[in-house]
Amino acid sequence: MLGRVRERGERFLEEISTEYHAASAGHKPDAVLQPIYAKHREAFGDEAFDTALSLYRSAAPDSEDNRSARMLLDWLIESRSGQVLAPLDEREMAWENSAIIRLSDGNVEPYQRASITIGNTRDASERRRLDDARAALVQAELAPMRQEKLEREHEIVAAIGVAPTYNATFEALSGISLEGLRTECEAFLRDTQSMWDDILPERLKAGLGIRPDEATRADALALMRVPEFDGAFQASEMEWAVRRQVTEMGISPDADGRVRYDTGEREGKRSRAFCAPVRIPDLVHLVLRPHGGQTDWQTLLHELGHALHFANMDSSLPFEFRWLGDNSITEGYAMLFDHRMQDAGWLARYSGLGKSELPRFLRAAGFEELQFLRRYSAKLIYEVQLHSEGATWSSLPDLYVETLTTATGFRYQTADAFVDVDPRYYAVRYLRAWQLQSVLAESLVERFNDDWWRNPKAGPFLVQELFARGQRESAQEQATRVSGKQLSFAPLVRAIERMLT
Repeated sequence: MLGRVRERGERFLEEISTEYHAASAGHKPDAVLQPIYAKHREAFGDEAFDTALSLYRSAAPDSEDNRSARMLLDWLIESRSGQVLAPLDEREMAWENSAIIRLSDGNVEPYQRASITIGNTRDASERRRLDDARAALVQAELAPMRQEKLEREHEIVAAIGVAPTYNATFEALSGISLEGLRTECEAFLRDTQSMWDDILPERLKAGLGIRPDEATRADALALMRVPEFDGAFQASEMEWAVRRQVTEMGISPDADGRVRYDTGEREGKRSRAFCAPVRIPDLVHLVLRPHGGQTDWQTLLHELGHALHFANMDSSLPFEFRWLGDNSITEGYAMLFDHRMQDAGWLARYSGLGKSELPRFLRAAGFEELQFLRRYSAKLIYEVQLHSEGATWSSLPDLYVETLTTATGFRYQTADAFVDVDPRYYAVRYLRAWQLQSVLAESLVERFNDDWWRNPKAGPFLVQELFARGQRESAQEQATRVSGKQLSFAPLVRAIERMLT
């Protein structure tokens, strides 16, 4: 029976991933999900669920059966929720693909391009006017859809009854303590507050010519864009340079044809880049819609870390270790690659930055890293409250604005309180991935020297010891196996301090 659960699950995920990829990459106007759920209903039906639940309850703690059961049960809960929520997902994707922001001066902006345009707009009043119009549209149309979906998901998880609450269900199946990570995030925000207070005014003045009391989330998007370095990160050189680095490290940059690059402009393509594994490890799509400059280089590296992971997995691994598991692992590899944009040696070799520009660029990169870590720490703190028992939906928009604005110094919009929420606590995976990549990077330096990223022995190590193992391990288990270290924010703080000095 377990074999049937795995086989049916893989067929379902291959088809649903193909559909999401086509719609999100702009190859078709809308995702049509309900027929796929209907076709594969046995994959997540009662028989499959009862099999996984029985295995979960009978397996010895810390056994391989327990590991498999937790992953399968977690995925089955997600899939059963997904079946119920499929009409809402279709409606939302259709809205995002067609929504138009209308400005008071008569100009219009496709919703899908809004974040790109805001980041590239140098005039503060123009980008804030566009973001205010975006927020008004979101508040009126998208936010109610997202709130409805969150409410329904809570009801579904509660009815399944694996654990008493939404948060307890996540903790039971992930093995991650939300309260423990929340405490870490609160400590990180306290420990880096003085550093943030020092660097934020400097970067706002230098990058945008504004004061901290003026700064909004729209300004954050523009500030992270750092167009002054665009000359060093040419679009025409990006894919060639990244492929060159991966080749020098001893890995095929397209995994011998299993990774398909899609890095050009296309109407209907999502502004947020993504990696779509359609058949693991045989077919993986890497999709990026250009924003410009270093942002695209960093994004390509990030998505390539995902793509090489999926495309180099051992095909003999069971379904749950290839498709499911702790996504902190694949996010950790993505960050391991994108953090090369914080490496002076990597930048000197592959980008167009001159020697005199490197310190300024690294300082900007250190600021960006600190901003994102503080933002995601605040998101986790907010989302724990959002998913807690007793939280009132009407109080959450103000809590969102207060939590995110206090942590980052950028004023957020209440309209985004249900939109800026990563599905099923994905913020946890990002935070653990940040910690994991710092441990992996230190270990690679110890094994292969500071320039491990061009050492032809490092690539085969990554493939054999990391990528090929799929996602069988948790992030902490992998950190222990590779380095013997515990995950924490400490190495990230040290790296940021080095970039800011």
